Amino acid sequence: MQPKGQAPISCTDKGLDLDYRLPYSPPRKLATDEIPAIVEDFRIVAKAAVKAGFDGIEIHATHGYLIDQFMKDEVNDRTDEYGGSLENRCRFALEIVQAVSKEIGSGRVGIRISPFADYLECGDSNPEELGLYMAQALNEYGIAYCHVIEPRMKAQESLVPMRKAFKGTFISAGGFAREDGNRAVEEGRADLVAYGRCFLANPDLPRRFELDAPLNKFDRVTFYSSDPVVGYTDYPFLEEFGL
Repeated sequence: MQPKGQAPISCTDKGLDLDYRLPYSPPRKLATDEIPAIVEDFRIVAKAAVKAGFDGIEIHATHGYLIDQFMKDEVNDRTDEYGGSLENRCRFALEIVQAVSKEIGSGRVGIRISPFADYLECGDSNPEELGLYMAQALNEYGIAYCHVIEPRMKAQESLVPMRKAFKGTFISAGGFAREDGNRAVEEGRADLVAYGRCFLANPDLPRRFELDAPLNKFDRVTFYSSDPVVGYTDYPFLEEFGL
């Protein structure tokens, strides 16, 4: 799936033990002097997005993708300035934030992180410390928001310390229904709540929440299918039920 059949890039050359749809080929560890070019790629794409008419961009640093790999100590085994300490592991993410903010303006930039997730073997030994460090470090750049995935697997874990540390708009996501989403905002645990699966299955989700109307059930099997209609544009609106 890579240009000219090259190996995917990473902070490591360790492969995954998982076999998900297709076997994972081992990645290629980026050399230290290659990393600035990757940061530059993010800057260029952000500039292009705004030129194309988007209001801003969200830096995707979650769920085992490249930036997340750098931040998590269970993946990042580097010994240069991008590995080892918490500060070093977060350096790549923050360099991207800085470059993109400088290019399009920090008010047009958000970031999504998932310190508590271990998707695709991408976990961290101390997610609380990782999340808090990022929340505090992001304050320097004045970005529009920090969007964080809820730690749903362990009840004692919480995003509240991150919420208190981050000075901008804080968005929480992960398994919220209408009631607990409202409660999270009312209790000050988030400024905004993001919905994914519910929104995919309910294109008029705000209207349904307003009316406290029943929701369409999402079909997980179609989440990552290539069909342009099934599971994407075929969920009914309330009007189709006469509401």
